Amino acid sequence: MFYRDTWAEINLDRIKENILLIKKTVNKDFFAVIKANGYGCGDSYLANIAVDAGAAYLAVSSLDEALSLRNKGIEQNILVLQYISPKSLQIAKRNNITATASSLEWVQQAIKEGISGLKVHLKFDSGMNRIGFTNLHDLQLGLKTLLNNSVNVEGIYTHFACADSYDNIMCKSQLDKFKEALSFLNHKFIWIHCSNSDASFHFHENISNAVRCGIAMLGISSYQTNLQPALSLYSKIVNIKKIHKGETVGYGATYIAKADEWIATLPIGYADGWLRAHQGKHCVIDNTECQFIGRICMDQSMIRVPKYYPLGTIVELMGSNMPITRIAKELNTIPYEVMTLLSYRIAKVYIYQNEQISA
Repeated sequence: MFYRDTWAEINLDRIKENILLIKKTVNKDFFAVIKANGYGCGDSYLANIAVDAGAAYLAVSSLDEALSLRNKGIEQNILVLQYISPKSLQIAKRNNITATASSLEWVQQAIKEGISGLKVHLKFDSGMNRIGFTNLHDLQLGLKTLLNNSVNVEGIYTHFACADSYDNIMCKSQLDKFKEALSFLNHKFIWIHCSNSDASFHFHENISNAVRCGIAMLGISSYQTNLQPALSLYSKIVNIKKIHKGETVGYGATYIAKADEWIATLPIGYADGWLRAHQGKHCVIDNTECQFIGRICMDQSMIRVPKYYPLGTIVELMGSNMPITRIAKELNTIPYEVMTLLSYRIAKVYIYQNEQISA
C-alpha cells in the first residue's frame, strides 16, 4: 500500500519474456546485470525473475549491491563488476560473491588476504580505459599468481565502449584485442563474456559463451528489436485550476499564461528524479500530450491541460504513449540515466503472472 499518487509499474512478465528472447537470439548463457537497484526497478525482483528465466549469473556494481541481494535471500552466482577492496575479499568469499581482478597491483594485494577458493573473473581493458588489465604480460602474471594461490579464476571478460554505434568499428577493434588476450593466456575459462545489451543484438561474436544484459531486460535497446518495455511511470492530478492571461506559474515566474488556461498539479518533482530539465517537456492524459510548465519543484510539477479533469485523473509520465527513449532524447541523455534517477520516494507496483502486486 502506498499513499502518494505517483508510482512506477514494473512488468516482471515482460522482463522474463525479454530475457528468453535474448537467450534465444544469442544462443548463449545469460548474465543479468541488476546494478543500481536493478536500474531503479528493484534489485531482488529483477534478480528473482532473471533466475526464473534461466540466468546463469547475476552482475552488480559493488560488494554492497551483492550483499544486498544475499540479504534478500538471493542465492544465485553474483559477479561484482567493479573494484572490491582487497581488505573486503574475505566478506565476498564468505558470501559466495565473485570478484573482478582488474590489475596486477590488485592481484598482488588480494593474495595477501588469504583468498584461496575465492571466485574471480579477470577484466581485460580492450579500449574502454576504465578498469581492467591492458598489458598482456601483467594479465598473464595476474592469472598465474591467482592460480598459484588456489584462487578459482573461472572467467574473463571485457566491455565494449561503442556497442550503440551502427558501424561496429570500435567493437571489432576491441574484439580483436580480446581475442589476442585469450590466445596469449591459452587458459580454459568456464566463462568468457564481452557483449552488453546492445552488442547482444547488433554485434555477434563467437568467442564468448555468455552475454551481460541489463537495460535490455527492461525492453530498451538502441536498435529495432522485439523487446517489450517493462517500466511505466504514472502520477495523478491532485489540484486543478483555471488561471487567467498574464498570470504566472511556478518558481521564478518563468511561465506566463498567454490566455485563460487550465493548470493541473502532479505530486512528482526533482527529489523524485523528475528533473527541472523536464520543464517544457510532455506527459499524456487520455492520449493527449500535456506540457510541463513553470519550473519543476522539489515535490510537485505543473502541467497545462486542455480542459478540466477531476482530481485523481491518471497521468502517464513514461510508458507506451511516452517512451523512455523519447524522454531521454529530449533531455539530451540516455534511458539509463532517466531510469536510475527515479528515487526511493516513488512507490513500485509489479505485474507478475498478469496480476498486480505492490512492493
